Formats: sequence, C-alpha cells, structure tokens
Amino acid sequence: MQSRRQLLLSAGAMAALAGCADMSGIGSQASMRDAASVGLQQPAGSSVAKVSDIASVDIDAQWWRAFGDPQLDALVREALAYNYDLQAAAARVEQAVAYQGIAGSALYPQVSVLGRKGGQMGGDGSGLQGLGLLVNWELDVWGRVRAGAAAADAQYASAALDAQYARQSIAAQVAKSWFLATEARLQKELADRTVADSQRLSSLASDRLRVGIGDEYDMALAQANLSTLKDAAQKMELARQQALRALEVLLGRYPAAQAGVPSDLPRGPGPIPAGLPAALLERRPDVVAAERRVAAAMYATEQAKAARLPSIRLTGGVNTVSSELFVLKERDNPVWSGGVTLLAPIFLGGQLQAQVELRTAEQKQALANYGQIGARAFSDVENALSAVFALDARDQILRQGVLENERAVELATSRYKVGSSDMRALLQQNLALYATQSTLLQVRSDRLAQRVNLYLALGGSFDAQPAVAAALAATQPATQPAAR
Repeated sequence: MQSRRQLLLSAGAMAALAGCADMSGIGSQASMRDAASVGLQQPAGSSVAKVSDIASVDIDAQWWRAFGDPQLDALVREALAYNYDLQAAAARVEQAVAYQGIAGSALYPQVSVLGRKGGQMGGDGSGLQGLGLLVNWELDVWGRVRAGAAAADAQYASAALDAQYARQSIAAQVAKSWFLATEARLQKELADRTVADSQRLSSLASDRLRVGIGDEYDMALAQANLSTLKDAAQKMELARQQALRALEVLLGRYPAAQAGVPSDLPRGPGPIPAGLPAALLERRPDVVAAERRVAAAMYATEQAKAARLPSIRLTGGVNTVSSELFVLKERDNPVWSGGVTLLAPIFLGGQLQAQVELRTAEQKQALANYGQIGARAFSDVENALSAVFALDARDQILRQGVLENERAVELATSRYKVGSSDMRALLQQNLALYATQSTLLQVRSDRLAQRVNLYLALGGSFDAQPAVAAALAATQPATQPAAR
C-alpha cells in the first residue's frame, strides 16, 4: 500500500510538470502577418485607396445574391452540391479531421485490455487464463504532444478554409460562365438581327438593279457582306454552345449545351461603397488558410525540437491469473503494477537535428507562401477595381456610340434610297453599328465578371457578416448530396 501511495504521488508530480511548456506565443497571427507583409504597404495612389479609407465594411460569403438573379442562385446551389472539385475538397477536410483526432489522442492515457485463455490439455485440465488492464500515458513535459495536436488543429483549419475558398471559387466560375453564356446568346441574337438587316440591304440592292438605278457592283457587295455576317452568326452559335457546356460541367451535369439562359444580362449590383476592407490578410479564406499553414509549420518545428528531449511515460496495470493445470506461487490476486519510464535519446546519427532543420525549412517556406498569397490578394483587388472603373467608363461611351451609329445608319439608308450615296458607305455604317453593339454586350458581361472577381478577391460582398468568421462552420465535412 505504501508503494502504491508513492507511485500516485510521483504520478501527480509528473502530471504537474506536463503543463510547463508554454506555447502561447507560437503561431501568433499578428507576428506572422508582420513577417509576411513586409513591402505590402498600400501606396496612396492605389485603386483600393481611391475607395477605401477605413476597414469597417463587413462582407458576405454568399456574394452572388447581390446580383438579384434567382436562376443564378439556384445554379450556384447546384454547383456547391454536385461539383466534383468541391467533393474532393470536402474529402480533404474529412482527412484533416481524422488527423486532428489521431494527434489529439496522444494527449490522453491509453487504456487496453488483455485477455488470455489456455487450450485443453488432456481430459479434464485447462490451460493458463487471465485478464489484465493496462494503462500507458506519456507526460507531455516539453510540449511535444501538444505541439503535434496544435499542428493538426491548424492543418484542419487551413483545410476547412481552403474548402471555403474553393466553394467561393466555384461559385465565381458558375457566375462568370452564366454571364458568358447569356452574353453568347445575346451576341448570337445580335448577329442574327444583323444578318436580317443585311438581307434587307441585299434585297434593296436587287430592287435598285431591277429598276435601273443600281448596278451589279452594289449587288455583289451586298451579297459578300451577307455571307460574312452569316459566318459570324455561326461562330456566335458555336460560342454559345461552348459556354453552356462549360457551365454544365461546373454544375456536374452532362455537357449537352441545353441549359437555359435569360434573355438579358442582369443590371448588376449597385456602386462600390466607400470603406472597402483593406485588411485582406484577415478576411480572405485562402489567405487565412495560408496563415494557418504557417502556424502548423511552427508547431511542427516545436514538436521536432521537443523530440530531442527525454520522454517520460507513466505505466500501470492490474491483472488476474488462474490455472487448473499449473500450481502457481501464492500471491495477491489480482496484481497491481505501476512505474515510470524515462527514454532519453543519446545518439541517433543526427536524425533528430535533421528533423528540426527540415521543419524549420518548411516553416520558412510556409511563411513565404503566406506572403505570396497576401500579395496576390492585394493584386486581385487592385486589378478588379481598376477593371471595374475602366469598364464603367467604357459602358457609358459605348452606349452613346450605339445611339450615334443607329442614327448614322438611318441617314445612310435614306441617302442610299434616294441615290445620293453608294452601297459601300451604307454597309460600312452597318458594320460599325454591329461592332459597337457587340462590344457593348461584351463590356456589360465583363463588368459583371469583374464584379465577381472583386467579390472573390475580397472574400465576399459588402452587406452582411465577415465571411471568414463563418468559414469553419460552413466547411464541416459534407454529407453526400441527395441524388438528382
């Protein structure tokens, strides 16, 4: 009994030592941001600075709702449920959860049961039989086990945030493919209308030739222009089908080019508000995921350093043994046992130090990757904002250009009918109108796509709660979606 009491006191003392290692400073987000963002200070003339003086506007991870298109909302939900890339990302999160559980299990005592029953020997006797309960617990004096568990936690967080960013990326691809498919339909309709207009001009040239006020040159020119526009219409039809197939692949459907698209592009969200968040290192899921990978690498380095120090394990057990075949020495039954094991590495050929150097190099690599992703985040925002501003200006110019070209076509048609102008001038004016209308459609589609790029760059839209705060909850291991 006295020895058992001493064993318990020893175990309590060892357990108290297990809290000695302090890891509170490891993986500090502020220190990592400072180390990775050197040289990323925002200049006064940047696009972000034009619209952003504070970092107070919250963002919404479901940014696609800002376009006010119910069909787009339904397509995004479908892609989030059935896209194969997202299913793979969800599986990676499940893997991270499993690794998290494996690493965390080492923090607790390991308990096992051992049973033994002997076989028959002769007619009446039986062999050795017994039952034992074994307990093994490593005291985490130096924080090695806790560092491993913390590294697994950080890896899980990074996988969950990567999955969240993958969801936003797929949503962005769906939205841009949706706008592109709609634009392709409108471009095809515009080409068809232009072909119809060209056919009317060809008929007009034929009528003028028949009444003797036209010539064969005008007729040939009108027919050549009609063939060119018919070819352009065929190209637009191919582009429409390809855009629909790309969209259907994102949705997990068979690419049959049968998805329905609206008859016009949406008007789009409102103007970009002042006070856009400049603190992207705290908002975008992929940036925060990279920061968590840095933290995981730091914990892995601490784990490798602690592995060079002695490990202390508490062991204990209770067992009972009986036999009708052998006469056992008289003793207490059941039998209690306990002990402390100290294992200190002496010489392993430099293996442990090499592990530290490897983890340190991985930590430096993770920190550099974090800085690179942070720089890319700022670049994404700058590029999207500058594109939005430029496309807004072009949209106004092209709308005015369409009105002016439509008026010019009317005047050129009237002049041709009365014989004061030739077919060439009329065809050139029609082609100018078609080109301006086609470019305006492209700019309208590009404006929507660049707004999508801006939302993706910021990690969400501007009118709800921060996206990253809900990222982990939104990317828990996904259940298999129901069959469509």
